[in-house]
Amino acid sequence: MTQAPRVYGTEHDAPATGPQPGHTYREIVGGPLDGQLIEVTGWTEEEITTGAQLITSHSAYGPGGRASYGPTFSRPDGPWVWEGDVP
Repeated sequence: MTQAPRVYGTEHDAPATGPQPGHTYREIVGGPLDGQLIEVTGWTEEEITTGAQLITSHSAYGPGGRASYGPTFSRPDGPWVWEGDVP
């Protein structure tokens, strides 16, 4: 049985950690959150094209640090790629 990718911000032991019907997601590629999904349901087009700095204890800055992810120019509707860690 293949497990669905975990959605960023959900707990590892939560019963429904995979994507939910009717929601919009972007895959996260590279860096400390590789393989997870970020839910962008309700985000504006500007917010989606800007990307996000996601809090993770696995960044180079430890707990409270952030990993920056965003779309690529060549694939604006594709996965978000890791841009680096920020404090």
